[in-house]
This record gives sequence, C-alpha cells and structure tokens, in this order.
Amino acid sequence: MEHLLEHFAIGVAAITGVLAARGKGVDLFGVVVLALVTAFGGGTVRDLLVGDTPVAWLRNPAYLLTASLVAVATFFVPRLHKLPDKVLLVADAFALALYTIVGTRKGVTLQFAAPVAVLLGVVTGVAGGMLRDIMTGEVPLVFRPHIRLYATAAMAGAAVFVVLIHRWPGQPAVTIVAVSLILALRLTGIWLKISLPVFQPDGASNPDGSKQPKP
Repeated sequence: MEHLLEHFAIGVAAITGVLAARGKGVDLFGVVVLALVTAFGGGTVRDLLVGDTPVAWLRNPAYLLTASLVAVATFFVPRLHKLPDKVLLVADAFALALYTIVGTRKGVTLQFAAPVAVLLGVVTGVAGGMLRDIMTGEVPLVFRPHIRLYATAAMAGAAVFVVLIHRWPGQPAVTIVAVSLILALRLTGIWLKISLPVFQPDGASNPDGSKQPKP
C-alpha cells in the first residue's frame, strides 16, 4: 500500500506542477521540469534532512517514470478540454494530503520523536509546492493569506497519523483516516473560506481591503 500511495502522490503532484504552468508560456520541457520539481521537491528536502541518501527518486527510477509520463499526459489534456480554475487547488490538496502522510510515515519508520515525524510530514507535503510556485514567479501557496488551512491541515493530519499508528501499527485504515482528515480540512477551508489570523500592524488593511479593527 505504501508503494502505491507514493506513486499516486507523485502522479498527483506532477499534475499540479503542469497546471501551475498554465498561462506562463512554458514549453513541454519546462512543464516536465516543473512537474518533477513539484513531485520530488518535498521528498528530496525530507531525505536530505534525515540523511537518507541517495534520495528516494534516485534509488527508484520508477518514480521518475511515473512523474514524467503523468506530466506529458497532463500537458495535452487542457488542449482537448478546458479545466476549471479550481482544479489546481483541488489537485494540490490531494498532493498535500498524500505527501504529508508519506513523509510522516517515513519519520515514524525511522523512529524519530513524534514532533519530528510530524514536521517531516509537513515539509514533505509543502516543500514541492513551494519550489513550484517560486519557479513560476508566484507567492507559495503556504504563504498566501487567502489560501485556507494549508500547512495547518497537513500538521493536523500528520499528528493524527502519529497518534493512531502507535496505537494500531500496520493498519491501512490509519493512513486512510489521516489522508481523509487533511483533505477534509483543506477542502472545507477552501469552501468556507476559513483561514488563520493574519499578523498585521494595528489599523492595517486585511487581504480583502478592509481595515483591521482595533482591540
């Protein structure tokens, strides 16, 4: 299941890399590069942090093949059918959920302390998207005030996974519950426009242009 989960996460992340290139004038080669950076960025940072080298995608060329094939296929889909604007957000939510749990599972497997395993999960979940956004000249999703419950959702799901996996080790249901929680939080945040408070000076404007009330 873990092997299939990683391939699925790589495929979904590669899709978000391709979708992020829309309207940027990027050719097929550039799109594939973006897809690979998105798919492997978080896992690479995680593996370097824990000293697990060569990093996972270098040890398993099948990961590289999966990301490349998905990227090329996705490149041609919008030419045949226009995708809604929110497809990127939804695909990114799936990539966030899947990669967060893959990273957290690795932290648990390597017997790191619970907070470290959670942090590794969050890094795995958000780092690839951050690199993708930087390369396309965008503010990373995790830093945008109007992007709802992004890293917060990842942290909550990773924490639940760590708690449950110690209680029921080896149970696939634990992964399903944790992934579902991250997806539910992220998509609910988007739907209901739920976000954390923004740090601003007294009287400064909120992201929507309104003035921040004085205490």
